[in-house]
Amino acid sequence: MRPFSIVAILLSVAAAYYIYLPLPSTISEPWKLMFMDSILRGVMHVSFLAHNLGLSRPFDIAKYAASWDEIKGPQSSPVIRVTETSFGGVQAQVFESTAADQEPPLKRGVVYFHGGGWTLGSGKMQTYFLQCWSMAEELDAVVISIEYTLAPEARFPDQYNEAIQASKHILTAEVLSRYSIDPKRVAVSGDSAGANLAAAVVQQMALDKSASIKFKVQALLYPVLQALDFNTPSYQQNGHIPILHRPLMARFWLEYLNGDPRLVTSLLANNHSISTPSQEIAAAKAKTNWTKLLPVAFQKSYKPVFPLHGDPKLLEKLPGLLDVRASPLLAETEVLKAVPPAYIMTCEHDVLRDDGLMYATRLEEAGVHVTVDHVEDGFHGCLSFAFGPFRFSVGFRSFRSYILWLKENL
Repeated sequence: MRPFSIVAILLSVAAAYYIYLPLPSTISEPWKLMFMDSILRGVMHVSFLAHNLGLSRPFDIAKYAASWDEIKGPQSSPVIRVTETSFGGVQAQVFESTAADQEPPLKRGVVYFHGGGWTLGSGKMQTYFLQCWSMAEELDAVVISIEYTLAPEARFPDQYNEAIQASKHILTAEVLSRYSIDPKRVAVSGDSAGANLAAAVVQQMALDKSASIKFKVQALLYPVLQALDFNTPSYQQNGHIPILHRPLMARFWLEYLNGDPRLVTSLLANNHSISTPSQEIAAAKAKTNWTKLLPVAFQKSYKPVFPLHGDPKLLEKLPGLLDVRASPLLAETEVLKAVPPAYIMTCEHDVLRDDGLMYATRLEEAGVHVTVDHVEDGFHGCLSFAFGPFRFSVGFRSFRSYILWLKENL
Protein backbone atom coordinates (compact mmCIF):
# COMPACT_ATOMS: atom_id res chain seq x y z
CA MET A 1 0.00 0.00 0.00
CA ARG A 2 2.90 2.35 0.80
CA PRO A 3 4.38 2.27 -2.76
CA PHE A 4 0.92 2.98 -4.17
CA SER A 5 0.56 6.02 -1.90
CA ILE A 6 3.97 7.32 -2.92
CA VAL A 7 3.13 6.93 -6.60
CA ALA A 8 -0.24 8.65 -6.07
CA ILE A 9 1.45 11.56 -4.29
CA LEU A 10 4.07 11.92 -7.02
CA LEU A 11 1.42 11.85 -9.72
CA SER A 12 -0.61 14.45 -7.85
CA VAL A 13 2.43 16.70 -7.51
CA ALA A 14 3.24 16.27 -11.21
CA ALA A 15 -0.37 17.07 -12.17
CA ALA A 16 -0.41 20.14 -9.94
CA TYR A 17 2.89 21.31 -11.44
CA TYR A 18 1.51 20.90 -14.96
CA ILE A 19 -1.79 22.61 -14.18
CA TYR A 20 -0.45 25.56 -12.22
CA LEU A 21 0.39 28.76 -14.08
CA PRO A 22 1.21 32.08 -12.43
CA LEU A 23 -1.68 34.19 -13.70
CA PRO A 24 -2.39 37.86 -13.01
CA SER A 25 -5.02 38.50 -10.34
CA THR A 26 -7.00 40.62 -12.80
CA ILE A 27 -7.82 37.70 -15.09
CA SER A 28 -11.27 36.10 -14.90
CA GLU A 29 -11.57 32.96 -12.73
CA PRO A 30 -7.86 32.05 -12.82
CA TRP A 31 -8.10 28.56 -11.28
CA LYS A 32 -10.79 27.44 -13.69
CA LEU A 33 -8.74 28.89 -16.54
CA MET A 34 -5.62 27.04 -15.37
CA PHE A 35 -7.47 23.72 -15.31
CA MET A 36 -9.02 24.26 -18.74
CA ASP A 37 -5.72 25.37 -20.22
CA SER A 38 -3.93 22.29 -18.85
CA ILE A 39 -6.33 20.11 -20.82
CA LEU A 40 -5.84 22.13 -24.00
CA ARG A 41 -2.04 22.22 -23.56
CA GLY A 42 -2.02 18.48 -22.94
CA VAL A 43 -3.88 17.82 -26.17
CA MET A 44 -1.52 20.09 -28.12
CA HIS A 45 1.59 18.49 -26.57
CA VAL A 46 0.37 15.01 -27.48
CA SER A 47 -0.51 16.21 -30.99
CA PHE A 48 2.95 17.71 -31.56
CA LEU A 49 4.68 14.68 -29.99
CA ALA A 50 2.86 12.33 -32.36
CA HIS A 51 3.98 14.51 -35.26
CA ASN A 52 7.60 14.54 -34.06
CA LEU A 53 7.49 10.74 -33.89
CA GLY A 54 6.24 10.62 -37.47
CA LEU A 55 2.84 9.24 -36.49
CA SER A 56 0.63 12.09 -37.71
CA ARG A 57 0.52 15.64 -38.96
CA PRO A 58 1.08 18.42 -36.39
CA PHE A 59 -2.55 19.17 -35.48
CA ASP A 60 -4.24 15.85 -36.33
CA ILE A 61 -4.76 14.68 -32.75
CA ALA A 62 -5.93 18.14 -31.68
CA LYS A 63 -8.46 18.07 -34.53
CA TYR A 64 -9.63 14.62 -33.50
CA ALA A 65 -10.09 15.78 -29.90
CA ALA A 66 -12.02 18.86 -31.08
CA SER A 67 -14.34 16.64 -33.14
CA TRP A 68 -15.64 15.08 -29.91
CA ASP A 69 -17.31 18.42 -29.17
CA GLU A 70 -19.17 18.65 -32.47
CA ILE A 71 -22.95 18.70 -32.68
CA LYS A 72 -24.02 15.78 -34.83
CA GLY A 73 -26.36 16.97 -37.56
CA PRO A 74 -28.47 20.13 -37.63
CA GLN A 75 -30.66 20.41 -34.53
CA SER A 76 -33.61 22.76 -34.87
CA SER A 77 -36.18 23.88 -32.33
CA PRO A 78 -39.48 25.77 -32.42
CA VAL A 79 -37.45 28.98 -32.00
CA ILE A 80 -34.43 28.40 -34.28
CA ARG A 81 -34.32 26.49 -37.56
CA VAL A 82 -30.88 25.05 -38.41
CA THR A 83 -29.98 23.82 -41.88
CA GLU A 84 -26.82 22.79 -43.68
CA THR A 85 -26.14 24.13 -47.16
CA SER A 86 -23.40 25.71 -49.26
CA PHE A 87 -22.73 29.16 -50.69
CA GLY A 88 -20.46 29.44 -53.69
CA GLY A 89 -19.38 25.85 -53.08
CA VAL A 90 -18.44 26.54 -49.44
CA GLN A 91 -20.21 24.56 -46.70
CA ALA A 92 -22.20 26.46 -44.09
CA GLN A 93 -24.79 26.18 -41.35
CA VAL A 94 -27.74 28.56 -41.34
CA PHE A 95 -29.44 29.54 -38.06
CA GLU A 96 -32.81 31.18 -38.71
CA SER A 97 -34.95 32.81 -36.08
CA THR A 98 -38.52 31.64 -36.60
CA ALA A 99 -40.06 34.27 -34.31
CA ALA A 100 -41.63 36.20 -37.19
CA ASP A 101 -42.40 33.30 -39.54
CA GLN A 102 -46.15 34.04 -39.42
CA GLU A 103 -45.69 37.31 -41.32
CA PRO A 104 -42.03 37.44 -42.33
CA PRO A 105 -40.43 40.87 -42.04
CA LEU A 106 -36.91 41.31 -43.31
CA LYS A 107 -34.37 40.27 -40.70
CA ARG A 108 -30.81 41.07 -39.80
CA GLY A 109 -28.14 38.82 -41.30
CA VAL A 110 -24.75 37.90 -39.88
CA VAL A 111 -22.04 36.03 -41.79
CA TYR A 112 -19.79 34.42 -39.17
CA PHE A 113 -16.29 32.89 -39.44
CA HIS A 114 -15.15 30.71 -36.54
CA GLY A 115 -11.66 30.87 -35.04
CA GLY A 116 -9.03 28.18 -34.53
CA GLY A 117 -5.84 29.42 -36.18
CA TRP A 118 -7.12 28.54 -39.69
CA THR A 119 -6.33 24.98 -38.59
CA LEU A 120 -8.76 23.89 -35.87
CA GLY A 121 -12.41 24.40 -35.06
CA SER A 122 -15.77 24.15 -36.76
CA GLY A 123 -19.10 25.89 -36.61
CA LYS A 124 -20.43 22.50 -35.51
CA MET A 125 -18.44 22.56 -32.28
CA GLN A 126 -20.73 22.97 -29.30
CA THR A 127 -19.37 26.42 -28.39
CA TYR A 128 -19.78 27.89 -31.89
CA PHE A 129 -23.05 26.10 -32.54
CA LEU A 130 -24.58 27.50 -29.34
CA GLN A 131 -23.07 30.93 -29.96
CA CYS A 132 -24.60 31.21 -33.45
CA TRP A 133 -27.87 29.78 -32.15
CA SER A 134 -27.97 32.43 -29.40
CA MET A 135 -27.05 35.19 -31.86
CA ALA A 136 -29.95 34.23 -34.14
CA GLU A 137 -32.35 34.14 -31.20
CA GLU A 138 -31.18 37.34 -29.48
CA LEU A 139 -31.00 39.38 -32.70
CA ASP A 140 -34.05 37.81 -34.38
CA ALA A 141 -31.62 37.22 -37.23
CA VAL A 142 -30.30 34.77 -39.76
CA VAL A 143 -26.76 33.75 -38.82
CA ILE A 144 -24.69 31.97 -41.45
CA SER A 145 -21.71 30.09 -40.03
CA ILE A 146 -19.11 29.39 -42.72
CA GLU A 147 -17.28 26.04 -42.76
CA TYR A 148 -14.13 27.03 -44.62
CA THR A 149 -11.52 24.33 -45.29
CA LEU A 150 -8.83 24.05 -42.62
CA ALA A 151 -5.06 23.64 -42.93
CA PRO A 152 -3.27 21.52 -43.98
CA GLU A 153 -5.92 20.49 -46.53
CA ALA A 154 -6.07 24.17 -47.47
CA ARG A 155 -3.35 26.81 -47.19
CA PHE A 156 -3.35 30.55 -47.66
CA PRO A 157 -4.96 31.99 -49.71
CA ASP A 158 -7.47 29.12 -49.93
CA GLN A 159 -9.35 29.99 -46.73
CA TYR A 160 -9.49 33.63 -47.79
CA ASN A 161 -10.75 32.70 -51.25
CA GLU A 162 -13.47 30.50 -49.78
CA ALA A 163 -14.51 33.30 -47.43
CA ILE A 164 -14.78 35.68 -50.40
CA GLN A 165 -16.69 33.14 -52.52
CA ALA A 166 -19.20 32.44 -49.77
CA SER A 167 -19.67 36.14 -48.92
CA LYS A 168 -20.22 37.16 -52.55
CA HIS A 169 -22.79 34.41 -52.99
CA ILE A 170 -24.63 35.38 -49.80
CA LEU A 171 -24.68 39.08 -50.68
CA THR A 172 -26.96 38.55 -53.65
CA ALA A 173 -30.61 39.52 -53.88
CA GLU A 174 -31.58 35.90 -54.57
CA VAL A 175 -29.97 34.44 -51.44
CA LEU A 176 -30.96 37.27 -49.12
CA SER A 177 -34.57 37.07 -50.36
CA ARG A 178 -34.60 33.30 -49.81
CA TYR A 179 -33.80 33.81 -46.13
CA SER A 180 -35.80 37.06 -45.70
CA ILE A 181 -32.63 39.02 -44.87
CA ASP A 182 -32.69 42.79 -45.19
CA PRO A 183 -29.93 43.65 -47.73
CA LYS A 184 -29.24 46.87 -45.80
CA ARG A 185 -28.66 45.03 -42.51
CA VAL A 186 -25.99 42.38 -43.11
CA ALA A 187 -22.92 42.13 -40.87
CA VAL A 188 -19.71 40.15 -41.18
CA SER A 189 -18.15 38.85 -37.99
CA GLY A 190 -15.69 36.34 -36.61
CA ASP A 191 -13.32 35.59 -33.78
CA SER A 192 -9.52 35.25 -33.80
CA ALA A 193 -8.51 33.71 -37.16
CA GLY A 194 -12.16 34.00 -38.20
CA ALA A 195 -11.99 37.73 -37.46
CA ASN A 196 -8.90 37.84 -39.66
CA LEU A 197 -10.96 36.41 -42.52
CA ALA A 198 -13.85 38.76 -41.75
CA ALA A 199 -11.58 41.83 -41.83
CA ALA A 200 -9.91 40.71 -45.06
CA VAL A 201 -13.26 39.93 -46.70
CA VAL A 202 -14.82 43.26 -45.77
CA GLN A 203 -11.83 45.12 -47.23
CA GLN A 204 -12.12 43.29 -50.53
CA MET A 205 -15.92 43.50 -50.69
CA ALA A 206 -15.87 47.23 -49.96
CA LEU A 207 -13.72 47.77 -53.07
CA ASP A 208 -15.66 45.37 -55.29
CA LYS A 209 -17.61 47.60 -57.67
CA SER A 210 -19.47 44.59 -59.05
CA ALA A 211 -21.12 43.96 -55.67
CA SER A 212 -24.24 46.08 -55.29
CA ILE A 213 -24.91 44.83 -51.75
CA LYS A 214 -22.29 45.54 -49.08
CA PHE A 215 -21.82 44.62 -45.44
CA LYS A 216 -23.30 47.29 -43.19
CA VAL A 217 -20.93 46.66 -40.25
CA GLN A 218 -18.05 44.43 -39.21
CA ALA A 219 -17.68 42.92 -35.73
CA LEU A 220 -14.23 41.53 -34.96
CA LEU A 221 -13.60 39.52 -31.78
CA TYR A 222 -9.94 39.52 -30.64
CA PRO A 223 -8.72 39.48 -34.26
CA VAL A 224 -5.30 38.32 -35.49
CA LEU A 225 -4.28 40.91 -38.07
CA GLN A 226 -0.51 40.83 -38.59
CA ALA A 227 2.55 38.58 -38.31
CA LEU A 228 5.37 41.11 -38.71
CA ASP A 229 5.82 41.74 -34.99
CA PHE A 230 5.57 38.95 -32.43
CA ASN A 231 6.88 41.29 -29.75
CA THR A 232 4.18 43.91 -29.40
CA PRO A 233 3.47 44.81 -25.75
CA SER A 234 0.59 42.32 -25.63
CA TYR A 235 2.79 39.53 -27.02
CA GLN A 236 5.45 40.36 -24.43
CA GLN A 237 2.98 40.71 -21.57
CA ASN A 238 0.78 37.68 -22.34
CA GLY A 239 3.17 35.23 -23.98
CA HIS A 240 2.35 32.48 -21.48
CA ILE A 241 -1.26 33.38 -20.70
CA PRO A 242 -4.02 30.90 -21.65
CA ILE A 243 -5.47 29.99 -23.99
CA LEU A 244 -3.35 31.31 -26.83
CA HIS A 245 0.32 31.07 -25.95
CA ARG A 246 2.78 33.07 -28.04
CA PRO A 247 4.61 30.10 -29.67
CA LEU A 248 1.28 28.51 -30.60
CA MET A 249 0.20 31.65 -32.46
CA ALA A 250 3.43 31.56 -34.47
CA ARG A 251 2.81 27.87 -35.17
CA PHE A 252 -0.68 28.66 -36.46
CA TRP A 253 0.72 31.30 -38.81
CA LEU A 254 3.24 28.83 -40.21
CA GLU A 255 0.52 26.23 -40.71
CA TYR A 256 -1.66 28.77 -42.52
CA LEU A 257 1.19 30.07 -44.72
CA ASN A 258 2.57 26.57 -45.39
CA GLY A 259 5.84 27.33 -43.60
CA ASP A 260 8.32 25.02 -41.89
CA PRO A 261 7.32 24.54 -38.20
CA ARG A 262 11.00 24.90 -37.30
CA LEU A 263 10.73 28.60 -38.15
CA VAL A 264 8.77 29.34 -34.95
CA THR A 265 11.87 30.53 -33.09
CA SER A 266 12.84 32.86 -35.95
CA LEU A 267 9.37 34.40 -36.06
CA LEU A 268 9.29 34.92 -32.30
CA ALA A 269 12.65 36.70 -32.52
CA ASN A 270 11.26 38.98 -35.26
CA ASN A 271 14.03 37.76 -37.57
CA HIS A 272 11.74 38.40 -40.52
CA SER A 273 11.81 42.08 -39.57
CA ILE A 274 15.28 42.71 -40.98
CA SER A 275 17.42 45.64 -39.87
CA THR A 276 17.81 47.11 -43.40
CA PRO A 277 14.34 46.57 -44.89
CA SER A 278 13.26 47.13 -48.47
CA GLN A 279 10.79 49.91 -49.25
CA GLU A 280 7.92 47.38 -49.21
CA ILE A 281 8.93 46.00 -45.82
CA ALA A 282 9.49 49.47 -44.39
CA ALA A 283 5.99 50.50 -45.48
CA ALA A 284 4.50 47.37 -43.90
CA LYS A 285 6.40 47.92 -40.65
CA ALA A 286 5.05 51.46 -40.43
CA LYS A 287 1.54 50.00 -40.39
CA THR A 288 2.44 47.79 -37.42
CA ASN A 289 4.46 50.39 -35.52
CA TRP A 290 2.88 50.05 -32.11
CA THR A 291 4.90 52.92 -30.65
CA LYS A 292 2.68 55.21 -32.78
CA LEU A 293 -0.51 53.18 -33.14
CA LEU A 294 -1.07 51.98 -29.57
CA PRO A 295 -2.49 54.22 -26.85
CA VAL A 296 0.27 54.99 -24.34
CA ALA A 297 -1.60 53.17 -21.57
CA PHE A 298 -1.14 49.88 -23.43
CA GLN A 299 2.51 50.44 -24.31
CA LYS A 300 3.45 50.43 -20.63
CA SER A 301 7.21 50.00 -20.19
CA TYR A 302 7.72 47.61 -23.11
CA LYS A 303 10.32 48.29 -25.80
CA PRO A 304 10.33 47.32 -29.48
CA VAL A 305 12.32 44.20 -30.33
CA PHE A 306 14.61 44.47 -33.33
CA PRO A 307 16.83 41.62 -34.57
CA LEU A 308 20.57 42.29 -34.75
CA HIS A 309 20.77 41.02 -38.32
CA GLY A 310 17.53 39.31 -39.21
CA ASP A 311 16.93 36.81 -41.97
CA PRO A 312 15.89 38.39 -45.31
CA LYS A 313 15.28 34.90 -46.75
CA LEU A 314 12.53 34.33 -44.20
CA LEU A 315 10.21 36.66 -46.08
CA GLU A 316 11.07 34.83 -49.30
CA LYS A 317 10.01 31.58 -47.64
CA LEU A 318 6.85 33.18 -46.23
CA PRO A 319 5.66 35.83 -48.72
CA GLY A 320 2.23 35.72 -47.12
CA LEU A 321 3.60 37.70 -44.18
CA LEU A 322 3.40 40.83 -46.34
CA ASP A 323 0.12 39.93 -48.09
CA VAL A 324 -2.76 42.14 -47.00
CA ARG A 325 -5.17 39.24 -47.57
CA ALA A 326 -3.42 37.44 -44.69
CA SER A 327 -2.60 40.57 -42.65
CA PRO A 328 -5.47 43.08 -42.92
CA LEU A 329 -3.59 45.54 -40.68
CA LEU A 330 -1.28 46.18 -43.67
CA ALA A 331 -4.08 47.58 -45.83
CA GLU A 332 -3.57 50.95 -47.46
CA THR A 333 -5.42 53.91 -45.94
CA GLU A 334 -7.48 54.34 -49.12
CA VAL A 335 -8.78 50.79 -48.66
CA LEU A 336 -9.62 51.35 -45.00
CA LYS A 337 -11.62 54.47 -45.89
CA ALA A 338 -14.05 52.26 -47.82
CA VAL A 339 -14.87 49.73 -45.07
CA PRO A 340 -18.01 49.93 -42.88
CA PRO A 341 -18.16 50.85 -39.17
CA ALA A 342 -16.39 48.39 -36.91
CA TYR A 343 -16.76 46.80 -33.50
CA ILE A 344 -13.48 45.41 -32.20
CA MET A 345 -13.32 43.39 -28.99
CA THR A 346 -9.90 43.16 -27.34
CA CYS A 347 -8.87 41.38 -24.15
CA GLU A 348 -6.23 42.62 -21.74
CA HIS A 349 -4.75 39.15 -21.21
CA ASP A 350 -4.40 38.18 -24.88
CA VAL A 351 -1.34 38.18 -27.14
CA LEU A 352 -3.56 39.56 -29.94
CA ARG A 353 -4.79 42.55 -27.92
CA ASP A 354 -2.55 45.01 -29.75
CA ASP A 355 -3.47 43.72 -33.22
CA GLY A 356 -7.04 44.83 -32.56
CA LEU A 357 -6.06 48.14 -30.93
CA MET A 358 -3.67 49.07 -33.74
CA TYR A 359 -6.32 48.26 -36.34
CA ALA A 360 -8.81 50.42 -34.46
CA THR A 361 -6.35 53.34 -34.60
CA ARG A 362 -5.73 52.88 -38.32
CA LEU A 363 -9.47 52.69 -39.04
CA GLU A 364 -10.16 55.81 -36.99
CA GLU A 365 -7.37 57.67 -38.79
CA ALA A 366 -9.06 56.66 -42.06
CA GLY A 367 -12.33 58.18 -40.85
CA VAL A 368 -14.14 54.92 -40.01
CA HIS A 369 -16.37 54.85 -36.93
CA VAL A 370 -14.93 52.29 -34.50
CA THR A 371 -16.18 50.93 -31.20
CA VAL A 372 -13.40 49.34 -29.14
CA ASP A 373 -14.76 47.04 -26.45
CA HIS A 374 -11.80 46.29 -24.20
CA VAL A 375 -12.39 43.49 -21.68
CA GLU A 376 -10.10 44.14 -18.71
CA ASP A 377 -10.35 40.63 -17.23
CA GLY A 378 -10.66 38.89 -20.58
CA PHE A 379 -8.40 36.30 -22.19
CA HIS A 380 -8.24 35.06 -25.77
CA GLY A 381 -11.42 33.30 -26.82
CA CYS A 382 -13.32 34.36 -23.70
CA LEU A 383 -16.62 35.07 -25.47
CA SER A 384 -16.87 31.45 -26.60
CA PHE A 385 -16.83 30.42 -22.95
CA ALA A 386 -20.32 31.75 -22.47
CA PHE A 387 -21.20 28.38 -24.00
CA GLY A 388 -20.06 24.76 -23.82
CA PRO A 389 -18.69 22.71 -20.90
CA PHE A 390 -16.34 25.42 -19.51
CA ARG A 391 -18.32 28.59 -18.79
CA PHE A 392 -16.84 31.85 -17.49
CA SER A 393 -18.56 34.97 -16.21
CA VAL A 394 -16.44 37.06 -18.59
CA GLY A 395 -17.84 34.97 -21.42
CA PHE A 396 -21.42 35.96 -20.59
CA ARG A 397 -20.48 39.63 -20.14
CA SER A 398 -18.53 39.86 -23.40
CA PHE A 399 -21.31 38.10 -25.33
CA ARG A 400 -23.88 40.54 -23.96
CA SER A 401 -21.74 43.52 -25.05
CA TYR A 402 -21.28 42.04 -28.52
CA ILE A 403 -25.01 41.39 -28.94
CA LEU A 404 -25.93 44.85 -27.64
CA TRP A 405 -23.67 46.53 -30.19
CA LEU A 406 -25.14 44.48 -33.03
CA LYS A 407 -28.67 45.30 -31.88
CA GLU A 408 -27.90 49.02 -31.88
CA ASN A 409 -25.87 49.15 -35.10
CA LEU A 410 -27.34 46.49 -37.39
